[in-house]
Amino acid sequence: MSLEERVAALERRLSALEGARQPETGTADTDRWAVARLQEEFANADEPDGGVVFAGSVRLPNDQRRDWQAGFTTGDLIEDDWAETAECLAALGSPVRLRLLREIMGGRRTAAELAEVDGVGTSGQIYHHLRQLAAVGWLHTAGRGRFEVPETRVVPLLVALASARR
Repeated sequence: MSLEERVAALERRLSALEGARQPETGTADTDRWAVARLQEEFANADEPDGGVVFAGSVRLPNDQRRDWQAGFTTGDLIEDDWAETAECLAALGSPVRLRLLREIMGGRRTAAELAEVDGVGTSGQIYHHLRQLAAVGWLHTAGRGRFEVPETRVVPLLVALASARR
């Protein structure tokens, strides 16, 4: 199945789940059906400034499924503490940390397994990066020296990566 067919199938399923009528293929609104639905939702919720919603239904390389969504009003986001947000985003600013997150989502869970990956540094450096990621919530320990990306952070991590694409 091509990427376009998979995306179209996901859009149909999401529309069915949310009770929204997806525009017919070929109409001007085909690519903006989610925005139209959000405008309706925020209009019904007396949110004149709108907001942001992101969601994902993903299967990770280790075959775990993660389904998650969140919504925020524009006002809440503008008034939020951006200094705290900067810390969280800064933790993702290291190519090594991003590599570690990818490897952990792929199934490598311990520092020993991560040390086998080329280019991530010594075990001391790996632990430093893991602590940095855990301090802002991108990771948590799952017992016995195992690390994992919390269920509620998988989709936000992928959204952050997608938003950085050019």
